Amino acid sequence: MPENRITRLLKKNKKLLIAYYMPEFPVPGATLPVLEALQKNGADLIELGIAYSDPIGDGPVIQDAAHTAIRNGMSVKKLLDLVSRARKGDGCRKITAPILLMGYCNPLIAYGGDCFLQDAANAGVDGLLLPDLPPEEADDFLERAKGFGLTVVFLVSPVTPPERIEYIDSLSTDFSYCLAVNATTGTSKLSDAGSEAAIDEYLRRVRRHTGKKFVVGFGIKDKARVEHMWELADGAVVGTALLQHIAGAVTPEETARLAGEFWQTLQ
Repeated sequence: MPENRITRLLKKNKKLLIAYYMPEFPVPGATLPVLEALQKNGADLIELGIAYSDPIGDGPVIQDAAHTAIRNGMSVKKLLDLVSRARKGDGCRKITAPILLMGYCNPLIAYGGDCFLQDAANAGVDGLLLPDLPPEEADDFLERAKGFGLTVVFLVSPVTPPERIEYIDSLSTDFSYCLAVNATTGTSKLSDAGSEAAIDEYLRRVRRHTGKKFVVGFGIKDKARVEHMWELADGAVVGTALLQHIAGAVTPEETARLAGEFWQTLQ
């Protein structure tokens, strides 16, 4: 099976700037224009949220975005259809950036396990991040996902002990995702000087106990934080700040314009 886009990207010797976006937020029809704007303005990888009514790992901004997306008609089926259209250039310039889906197990179980994996791969999805999938119970899912050519990403937190970091590193297909703090998305705790020193030491600890690359997310809001994370990790994920910047848009075109303008400020 040929390498997917994430595997190819991770082989490049570059620091990654990763966008998290909740499809169909804040207005219906925004997804394809936003994907085009993010790719055009330098997003190396695009993480798309799977809208779910009870996103336990997310803070208020992403929770609200998920609820808005559901009101705007989002479902797993529609998400995969949008990814497929993006890959074909149907409604936007063809999207070639790697796409990672971030979501929770319940919607995928409801869709049907292997059916979801097959449909995701066929649509052009490259990987999956499921925060509520325990690594110790992931062997079967991991092997099935790999059979469809999908990368699977597992989470590391500041309280993860070294031996578990090594275990998670061994499971993650191409890279691991480090939570900058032990909290939900969009946290403001990164501004505390003591917390920042602790985060730096934590990421150095992750580096000592991983063989694969890892990226950092949660609370990264501007260029200064992105560049600091690049000093310690292989990539930075920006999501909540992006959603906040586009939240007031009233048309798909305005949403895309705001997304592109914000993304330029991070580089």
